[in-house]
Amino acid sequence: MCNRRRNGERISLIPAVLLTGATGYVGGRLLPLLAADGRPGELRALVRRPERATEAVRRHAVRGDVVTGEGLAAALDGVEVAYYLVHSMGSGSAADFAARDRQAAARFGAAAARAGVPRVIYLGGLAGTGSSEHLRSREEVAEILAAHVPQLVHVRAAMIVGPGGASFEMLRALVERLPAMVCPRWIDTRTQPVALRDVVGALRALRDRSDVAGDVELGGADVLSYREMMERTARILGRRPPLVLRVPVLTPRLSSYWVQLVTPVDAGLVRPLIDGLREEMIVRTPPPPGVNDAPLGFDDAVREALAQR
Repeated sequence: MCNRRRNGERISLIPAVLLTGATGYVGGRLLPLLAADGRPGELRALVRRPERATEAVRRHAVRGDVVTGEGLAAALDGVEVAYYLVHSMGSGSAADFAARDRQAAARFGAAAARAGVPRVIYLGGLAGTGSSEHLRSREEVAEILAAHVPQLVHVRAAMIVGPGGASFEMLRALVERLPAMVCPRWIDTRTQPVALRDVVGALRALRDRSDVAGDVELGGADVLSYREMMERTARILGRRPPLVLRVPVLTPRLSSYWVQLVTPVDAGLVRPLIDGLREEMIVRTPPPPGVNDAPLGFDDAVREALAQR
């Protein structure tokens, strides 16, 4: 938060912000929070086709494309904080989305540097790179952005529990549609699922925290295995938990095939999601005070997500 004095009185000024991914899963929920705080002109939402956006987005929309670089110079001019909430997971093969994300991050980072943007907030994954091409790509994007701007805040979130989110919808559909399932070892991988509202709240808080840089880890109140998450979700839905048989020979590729058959998640998203499930996502370094101080537990996050579907 910027502070200045007018007629001897201290006033609070909200930094000029550019939000990318404003029509996406997280960005679409962050936009109204940011808009509620500021005055017209302080918030811009980068959109490829503003004419197709909702009225709430069009009110702040500036035309631009992080992949081609179109419109970035004008969009970033005078911006103090930029949110980078875009990725290409599900667009083609792993090599395709990694290359596309690499290109987009490089163009956005270079444009931010030319515009003198001091701070970029980027949403990535809590796990390390591991064996997941998707997680490796997320790490690479963070490195590219950090090379261009003075201050990168790399927000590392565990599995996000919210309505319409691919990971949560996959979990819900498996519980609702399968009385029994054969799963690989990732069924007992531990994670720290975090409510969508807590991720969005943390991103909003970080806008004003110029004292925070580097990694910020976000997780919920509970550390659970995927088996435990399915059991708890079943109980909340009033269903019997599915019978789970763990087998060591089921590969991520084979897992993704049957997940595609029984869930509504886009086929291009399933394989990267399954790959990521093999990695533990647990907060090792708590975020600074004022950022995700009291996250929801898993059960409350699921109930909230179901109520908002």
